[in-house]
Parts: sequence; C-alpha cells; structure tokens
Amino acid sequence: MPKLKTHSGTKDRVKVSKNGKIRVGHPNMNHFLGKKSGSRKRSLSGLSTRTGTMAKTIKKNLGV
Repeated sequence: MPKLKTHSGTKDRVKVSKNGKIRVGHPNMNHFLGKKSGSRKRSLSGLSTRTGTMAKTIKKNLGV
C-alpha cells in the first residue's frame, strides 16, 4: 500500500509542540494591519492551541 502524503496547507499553517500539542496562528494578521488597532493586533499575535476533534483531524492530516 502506498504511503499517504501530508496535507500541504496544514503543514504550512500548523506546528506540533514537543509534547504533541497543536499550535496554530491567528488569522487576519498578514496584511491591512494599518487599519487594525494596536490592542487587536496584540490579541491576534502569538499562537493558540487546538484540542479535541480539531486536533485529531490536524494530526491525521500531518501523519503524526
């Protein structure tokens, strides 16, 4: 049986931490940043953790 390919979009957007947690960046932080307030940009910065069914699906897409 052939090997399954990882999902390229998921691979580019998601990081798996050392302990296996799924870390995803917030959307709306790539462009048009001049019209967003500083507090909004600060709250959107950084990574958030995904858990439950979503994390299971992401791990399946990555082949982890």
